[in-house]
Amino acid sequence: MKERPFYRSLLGRLSTSLVPQRDKPEETPESTLRALWSVAAGSPLSTRRAVHETLGELDDEGVARLVGLVERRLSGTPLAHLTGRQHFMGLEFLAGKGALIPRVESEILGRAVLGVAKALADARGLITVLDICTGAGNIAIAIAVHEPRTMVFASDLAPEAVELARANAKHLGVKERVELTEGDMFGAFHSEAFLGKIDIVTCNPPYISSAKVGLMDREVSLHEPRLAFDGGAFGVTILTRLIREAPKFLKPDSFLCFEVGLGQGDAITRMLKKGGVYRNVEPKVDESGEIRALIAQT
Repeated sequence: MKERPFYRSLLGRLSTSLVPQRDKPEETPESTLRALWSVAAGSPLSTRRAVHETLGELDDEGVARLVGLVERRLSGTPLAHLTGRQHFMGLEFLAGKGALIPRVESEILGRAVLGVAKALADARGLITVLDICTGAGNIAIAIAVHEPRTMVFASDLAPEAVELARANAKHLGVKERVELTEGDMFGAFHSEAFLGKIDIVTCNPPYISSAKVGLMDREVSLHEPRLAFDGGAFGVTILTRLIREAPKFLKPDSFLCFEVGLGQGDAITRMLKKGGVYRNVEPKVDESGEIRALIAQT
């Protein structure tokens, strides 16, 4: 293939200079190059899709675009902002600056919510899901796509995030079953239509302490919205509000499901258990045994 020497040259540059991101393990030098190549060829793909596709042909303009994209990636621009795509729970989402880029670790929450949704739908028929801090809409939309017996309502404080989530709902064909609203936490849902009517409340909240935000990798802190990761003084401001407010919206024998940060799982589990409102608290762990999501039943 005539591009092979050029491909090897760019791959060598990425292998030497690309700083790996712990929270994006799928972004290897080769998957990065293949994803950027797909953009330069006019068919943007996420890294997880690009590694399975044949490289398209590049003309001289395409070659120049690819070189520019590689340089932007090496300068710290997030890969998903260059491709406009991010893979999540088997789906190709649109990505952009308006919301946090969905991470692989959040699939732990996504799979947990989907399991609960399928079990409840088997028992109850059509169920209603409320997704708070929806961001790009990845949890809300993935649930709607993978479990058609759901109606999902979702909110985010940032209008840019809501706009991106709406684009994703349309992009993935579920805009009729995912209703997106701008609002602070449960603020948009204080009505008879929602109070005591929800089968699942789910949330991937900001959980980084404000003091640690400035210590985060510059690729995150400079390019992704602070609202999406700043969880207040101790990183649990949104989590405690979520735990306190969710029961007003949940039906009896329904579920709260949410993500937690590294090191927060044990303390939040104790909080859920001793509050007297939740039961059957179930931690969901990552490959290292760290609690990354919690499920609790009312």
